[in-house]
Amino acid sequence: MPKDFFWGNSVSSMQTEGAWNLDGKSRSVYDVRPATATTTDWHDAIDEYHRYEEDLDLMKAMNMNMYRIQISWSRVIKDGDGQLNEKGLAYYDRLVDAMLKRNIEPMICLYHFDMPLKLAEQENGFMSRRVVEAFVEYGKQMIDHFADRVKYWIVFNEHNLYFTDEVFNISGYTKGDRSINDMYRIFHHTMLAYARLSHYLHEKHPDLKMGGMIAYTPAYPATSKPIDVYEARKSNEFLNENLNKLYTTGQYSNEVMSWIKNHEIDYDWQPGDEETLASVHTDYLAFSYYRSTTLNADKVPADEAPNRYLNYGFENNRFLAKSDFDWDIDPLGFRNIITHTYNCYHLPVFPIENGIGCRESWDGVHEIQDDVRISYHRQHIQAMKDAMFEDGAEVLGYLGWGLIDIPSSHADMNKRYGAVYVNRTNHDLKDLRRVPKKSFYWFQKVFKNNGDEL
Repeated sequence: MPKDFFWGNSVSSMQTEGAWNLDGKSRSVYDVRPATATTTDWHDAIDEYHRYEEDLDLMKAMNMNMYRIQISWSRVIKDGDGQLNEKGLAYYDRLVDAMLKRNIEPMICLYHFDMPLKLAEQENGFMSRRVVEAFVEYGKQMIDHFADRVKYWIVFNEHNLYFTDEVFNISGYTKGDRSINDMYRIFHHTMLAYARLSHYLHEKHPDLKMGGMIAYTPAYPATSKPIDVYEARKSNEFLNENLNKLYTTGQYSNEVMSWIKNHEIDYDWQPGDEETLASVHTDYLAFSYYRSTTLNADKVPADEAPNRYLNYGFENNRFLAKSDFDWDIDPLGFRNIITHTYNCYHLPVFPIENGIGCRESWDGVHEIQDDVRISYHRQHIQAMKDAMFEDGAEVLGYLGWGLIDIPSSHADMNKRYGAVYVNRTNHDLKDLRRVPKKSFYWFQKVFKNNGDEL
């Protein structure tokens, strides 16, 4: 394996930090989401705001050399468009410096769904170009502030989700009819923000690296029927290839643009947007990967937008094992997309989220025997190595998701991805003790020998 290969962990701010109302932090949309019978609120998470030294020590003990974090926009900028909050910024200074002290390379993501509440309520989030301006200004300030210490950057976590119905939950959207026009408008606005920040970073700090990131869930045809093959291909074009083409060429997929034109989609294209997109500068193509799926075209309504095909045609793959949460386990799919992405775009590839959610509990005494997690990561790392050494793909690193337990993206502590157990439930914080699982020691060995032995 390359000597400069990155092994590490990825998280978001709201799933780790807690401290939702401390040190001048203004509210985000997550701060007002209540707990339910099956979920937690976002007020405490795993309290990394106060326990980051302990968590970084665990990462160092696991032999990680990269940690991908997210800056909470509402923690560092009052209400998203106000004054800089020095106390909030000081937390990220401490966190980054503590990483560097341990020889852990920081990667920063600028947005992971947590729109400042004021901008959601007053501006409808990324529906508004004013919010785009506020976000770009925030991003520039963070890039300038950390440029001397942070080389690797991401703008939007899982950017292609803004081209799905999930966009209405992650963009600060608070009013509207959830139309295709609104979906395409928000997506276009986020792409303009990405292009502007990637251009700024390279113009101002040419030694830094910016990556575009998608949530890669490849859709296979459910059968060999031509219509299944056609719609699976078209779904992948809209959800995955469109973003990678934008990142690398500054232009929408021709197929996407044809659909927009033929269906008279109003996505707020304005003079100057073409030049803004053309200024894009991407150094690596990053993605999350957890599973694949299949698409049954018989279930898809006629004339549906291709980026919504999976809303109807999604089916589990009968040939694959499933996780505790019924997600297909597909290591070969991981290899396929690494190789495909590198072959198509000739940029380094970087899987920055990979993992399996499991139902686990700790009895307070015995080590959690998470052999399923070890098997999952062993198979996926081997698939990545096959893409590198057999297929010739250039890969920068491998980052697991939430390798210290955090609430899931839907606020469920029962869905655990970590090699370290955090002692809390959805409704009881307990002592938040960190307890290494069996997989912790497996990762420790794998990362120590740079993945040469699994």
